[in-house]
Amino acid sequence: MTRYRGSVPLTDDWRHFRFEVADGVATVTLDRPERLNALTFEAYADLRDLLHELPHRDDVRVLVLRGAGRGFCGGGDVDEIIGELLKMDARDLLGFTRMTGEAIRAMRECPLPIVAGIQGIAAGAGAVVAAAADFRVCSRAARFAFLFTKVGLSAGDMGAAYLLPRLVGAGRATELLMLGDTIDAETAYGYGLVTQLVDGDAELDAAVATLARRLADGPTLAYASTKSLITRELDMPLGPALELDAMTQALLMTTEDHAEFHAAFTEKRPPHWKGR
Repeated sequence: MTRYRGSVPLTDDWRHFRFEVADGVATVTLDRPERLNALTFEAYADLRDLLHELPHRDDVRVLVLRGAGRGFCGGGDVDEIIGELLKMDARDLLGFTRMTGEAIRAMRECPLPIVAGIQGIAAGAGAVVAAAADFRVCSRAARFAFLFTKVGLSAGDMGAAYLLPRLVGAGRATELLMLGDTIDAETAYGYGLVTQLVDGDAELDAAVATLARRLADGPTLAYASTKSLITRELDMPLGPALELDAMTQALLMTTEDHAEFHAAFTEKRPPHWKGR
């Protein structure tokens, strides 16, 4: 646990998804397979709060997001969320939409690498959660659908209109967001939405575990700094971006990990990264 927090203890019992930590890898499993892991109000809130806690844990170096059963996440629950939204006034509706956006912002601002393992449908909010991850490893059965317009809503939801053009380009993002059609994993891979494509569920489990292990065992401070620069420089002019790069790199040149690289190179051995 870091020293930079107050007296409230970290949460180990998350009620609206499964949460496990093993050897530096935290895994969140959306666990409502009978509902295609559809999100509820409480699941959004728990995900937001967990992402704020994770940087204060010293036993987690990477986060994996999975869905139980045959899908990743079918979006917001039609009965538990959409039905309730129709009863809300403007103040409560804005509270809800801000909360969902906060979960996505927390994903992008969390210094830990985030890997989404997707074995089936990632639709609506589920597709945005996948897009907000740093890596998307998918089986060939995976599908994506940014289907907000098909329910009469803006597809600029939860940051989708910000994230997707930066992943696949404005033209593809316009097609996916405005039309809301479902695309298969091969198409998503061709668009650049999928990081790694594997054949089946067994291969997916192995590929996610391999990538998570590589990230957990790697130079975590360098990964965190790189993720921060990728997120923050998206809207920066070149001059400020170069200055931020220079300051970050100069700081990292003082770290134990950078010295360890040189020692390992000199001694012709693998480096032992400490994240310091």
